[in-house]
Amino acid sequence: MATQIAATPERIMQLGLGFWASKALLSAIELQLFTALSETPATAQDLTARLGLHERSARDFFDTLVALGMLHREGDIYQNASDTEQFLVKGKASYIGGLLDMANERLYPFWGSLTEGLRTGLPQNEIKTGGAGLFEAIYGNPERLRLFLGAMTGLSMGATKAIAEKFPFDNYKNVVDVGGAQGGLLVQLGLAHPHLRGFNFDLPVVGPIFTEYISLHGLTDRFSFLSGDFFKDPLPAAEVITMGHILHDWSLEEKRMLLKKAYQALPAGGALIVFEALIDDERRQNTFGLLMSLNMLIETPGGFDYTGADCSQWMREAGFRETRVEHLIGPDSMVIGIK
Repeated sequence: MATQIAATPERIMQLGLGFWASKALLSAIELQLFTALSETPATAQDLTARLGLHERSARDFFDTLVALGMLHREGDIYQNASDTEQFLVKGKASYIGGLLDMANERLYPFWGSLTEGLRTGLPQNEIKTGGAGLFEAIYGNPERLRLFLGAMTGLSMGATKAIAEKFPFDNYKNVVDVGGAQGGLLVQLGLAHPHLRGFNFDLPVVGPIFTEYISLHGLTDRFSFLSGDFFKDPLPAAEVITMGHILHDWSLEEKRMLLKKAYQALPAGGALIVFEALIDDERRQNTFGLLMSLNMLIETPGGFDYTGADCSQWMREAGFRETRVEHLIGPDSMVIGIK
């Protein structure tokens, strides 16, 4: 008779108390622990003093990060894991801590009201108490904006490199990135395709940050900034238009409007590339995409994430004659529409 293995609640408890691990990481970023260890690996005693922590739980905190894979410890010396060294050391081009700082400062408390959001369908961020919303909170603070845009570049680096490799840009001469932020996608396109020229179309406050980033990569002669508001203004004409992590911020009506604007700005044969953490068509596997859609509930009045099939349908309704979906990397995929 086969022995039946008793079920345990381990998976349920790990998920239900997952915020313990999340907050440990977010506090480490807030304390700039990984930046400190990048400069000099340290003992628990040294690190406690450098970060200004109380000795009661400092060692437990550091060893929790070891158990979570965020730190390594050799003997009594702590140092960064390879990915925290790459992505969580302030000052590095790949730093994504600005995004996680915002998660710590804003999203962590707001997600405590998820149940209310599910019942009401209303945002649970600053808007709930009469304050500014997501974009006002970010774009109204120059330092926060710079960190956020830099983090988005680092977070999207793999996806932007994949787009540069997978899409046949050799067949096109110019591109406009709508809401292109710091310029992470345009830089990767420019490095991979020396013939390509284009523009970043974004709000005026983004201009200096974009220009600085493009200059660092020696691409100012090929890529420029166009100031505008994609809700109020027509999109600039180009053979290829890209929208990365844009559509999920908006309602279905606004998504359709932006896709229609892109269609109108393209020539016959032109291409629209939409990329995000697309939910898989069966809505079973891309956990990050589904959680991101819940985050849009927390942060926006009407935003939500969607599947590749959803986006393909909206593109065809806008007039695109051909669409296809291609996986990029991790949770990210792109939907391509041909006019």
